[in-house]
Amino acid sequence: MSNVSYYTAEGLKKLKEELDQLKSIERPKASQAIAEARDKGDLSENAEYDAAKEAQGMLEMRIAKLEEVHSNARLIDESHLDLTKVLVLSNVKIKNQSNGMEMKYTLVAESEADLKTGKISVTSPIGKGLLGKSVGEIAEITVP
Repeated sequence: MSNVSYYTAEGLKKLKEELDQLKSIERPKASQAIAEARDKGDLSENAEYDAAKEAQGMLEMRIAKLEEVHSNARLIDESHLDLTKVLVLSNVKIKNQSNGMEMKYTLVAESEADLKTGKISVTSPIGKGLLGKSVGEIAEITVP
């Protein structure tokens, strides 16, 4: 089942760069590590070979996952966003009721989320609680 994810131009570029890095640099490195381990002799008791094969398997799983995400990625056209509602790319201000602290975040796709840069996922409890709210509307969200 395909899950469409919406990305900013920056997020889509980072996704493509990571995929290209894994395919063009990491994949050949993994193959080289397997070849070097194979050259060391008996494969039945070659822990280095087993580790290299396992690392290659993990790499291939990561590449397959990123290829799936990339094929289902859609670029967000910011000019068509409804600015009266909270959507992907909306900037929101959140006030923690327990300590009164205010924080500003931008809602982004799950793979672009990064709290350090003020980006939270639309699939997070806070993101889900804010999506669809009108500008200025107060939302009460209980978080774990």
